[in-house]
Amino acid sequence: MPDILITGGEIYDGTGAPPVRADLGITGDQIVMLSTSTDSASAGRIIDAAGKAVCPGFINILSHSYYSILTDPRSLGELTQGVTTEIFGEGSSMGPLTPAMADRERADGDDVQWLRLSEYLHYAEQRGISQNIASFIGAGTLRAHAVGYLDRPATPAELDLMQALVAEEMADGALGIGSSLIYPPGSYASTAELTALCVAAARYGGRYASHVRNEGGGLLAATEEFIGICREAGLPGEHWHLKAAGPDNWGLMTGAIERLQQARDAGLPITADVYPYTASSTGLTTIIPDKYHEGGAQALYDRLADPAIRAKIRAEVAADGRWGDVSSADSVLVLHATTEANRQYQGRTLADIATEQGVHPIDAALELIGSDRSRIGVAFFSMTEDNLRQALRKPWVSICSDGVSMAPEGDFLRAPTHPRAYGSFARVLGHYVRDECVLTLPDAIRRMTSLPATTLGLAGRGTLAPGSFADVVVFDPATIADRATFAQPHQLSAGVTEVIVNGRLTIAGGEFTGTLAGRALAGPGAHR
Repeated sequence: MPDILITGGEIYDGTGAPPVRADLGITGDQIVMLSTSTDSASAGRIIDAAGKAVCPGFINILSHSYYSILTDPRSLGELTQGVTTEIFGEGSSMGPLTPAMADRERADGDDVQWLRLSEYLHYAEQRGISQNIASFIGAGTLRAHAVGYLDRPATPAELDLMQALVAEEMADGALGIGSSLIYPPGSYASTAELTALCVAAARYGGRYASHVRNEGGGLLAATEEFIGICREAGLPGEHWHLKAAGPDNWGLMTGAIERLQQARDAGLPITADVYPYTASSTGLTTIIPDKYHEGGAQALYDRLADPAIRAKIRAEVAADGRWGDVSSADSVLVLHATTEANRQYQGRTLADIATEQGVHPIDAALELIGSDRSRIGVAFFSMTEDNLRQALRKPWVSICSDGVSMAPEGDFLRAPTHPRAYGSFARVLGHYVRDECVLTLPDAIRRMTSLPATTLGLAGRGTLAPGSFADVVVFDPATIADRATFAQPHQLSAGVTEVIVNGRLTIAGGEFTGTLAGRALAGPGAHR
C-alpha cells in the first residue's frame, strides 16, 4: 500500500489534459497509482486534497539560487510556490573552475569547495537541499577557464580545451551549454565559438539555452543568431526570458516570436520562457560598454577609480543616451549595494539618488558602482504587459524566475529584491490564470511541468503517472497568489498547502517540514 495517499483532489497530470477526480498514491520516491476508489485506511499518510489541485512539481527552467541553497537549503521563496526543481547555468556556472577562479569566488565570500560543475551538484546534494537541481555549463565560465577575461577570439588550443571540458561535464550529467551574451566574458565569444561548444554538447544529447546577445534594438538579429547556433550544432534550444526591452523596441517582440515559430515549424526543437513581470533585474554595470570590463570585475572598478578613464566611460554612456534598454533614470530602481554607506540608496530610483546628490544620473551611477566595487543590483522597468501576454499565449513558452530563491528573514532582508524571487509561479496561476484568464489552469501547469521537463530531457519528471518520480504539489486554485511587490518584496506566496519532493513531504499545511529531499539531476548524456 502507498506510503502517502492524496485523496479527493483534482488531478492535473501535467500534459495539459483536463483534470480528473482521483486519488494519487506514492511509495518510496515514485507514484504508484492513480485511482478513483482507494482504501485509504491502508495508507501510511493521508493528505486530504478536497477542493484543491494536485499536479507535478514545478520546474524553474532558469534560477540563480546556486549559492543561496548552500546558505539556506530550504529555498522557501520557491518551495512554497510548488517549485521542486531549479535549473542553473545562465552564462556562468559553478564549474568547471580553475584554482584561480575558485580563489576569486572565495575572495567574494563564497565557500567554494569544488572545481567541477558535477562536483558542485554532488556537494549541494550531500549537504542537503529541499529541491532537485540541475545545471547547464556556462559558456562564460568555459571562456574564463580557457581564455580568461580577454576580449579576443579563442585560439584553436583554447577551443579544444573548452570542448574537452564540455565533454567531461556532459558525461557527468550537465544539461548542455548555457550562454548569457550581454555579460563579459561571455559577450566576447563569437557565434562560431558558441556553435563549437554546442557541437560538443550535442554529442551527449545536450541542449543550448541562451540569454541572447541583445534584447533591445538588436533583438531580431540576436534571435536569429540563437536559432542559427541550434540549427548548425544540431541540438534543441531554449530562449531564456524572452522579451523586447525598451519602449522603442517593444514592436520587435512580434518579429522575435515569428522567427522562433518559423524555426519550430521547420522542425527545429526550440522553446522559450518568460518571467511574469515587466521589469528585469541585473547589474547597473551593464550600462558600461563591454571593452571596459576586459580583465574582469576588479579591472572595471579600477578603471572607474581613474578619473581619465571614468571620463571616457561617462562620455560613451552619455552618447548612448540610455540606461540599458530604458531611456530614463526614473526607470532604474536600485536593489542591492554591498557597502553600508551605499545601502541608503537601496529601494530608490537612480533619478532620485542623482537629484539628492545634485549630479547627473550618469555620474551618480558611476560613483555608485565605483565606490561599492560591485555590480549594483538594479531593476530596469523596460517591458510591456502586452508583449508578456503575447509570449504567454504561445504553447511552447514556459515559466522561469531568473532570480534567487530567498526567505523573508535574516540576511535576505538586508536588501530589497525583484518580487520574481518569491512570486513567479504563483503569479501565473493566480493573476494570469484565475484573474485574467490569459491561460487555462491545465495549460499553465503544463508550462511549469511537462514542457520544461521535455525541453531539458529530465526523464520521469513533469508528469503524474505510475512510475514517475513523486514530485507533487497540492494547491488551492481559488487562493494561490503572489504577495511580493517592489515596495514589499520579501513576502512568501499563498495557496500551496503541500509539496512532495522525491516522495517525501517537504511542505505540509503550508509549512516547511524540515525535510531536505532534493537531488542533483543528470541530463540525458550522463555517463554516455
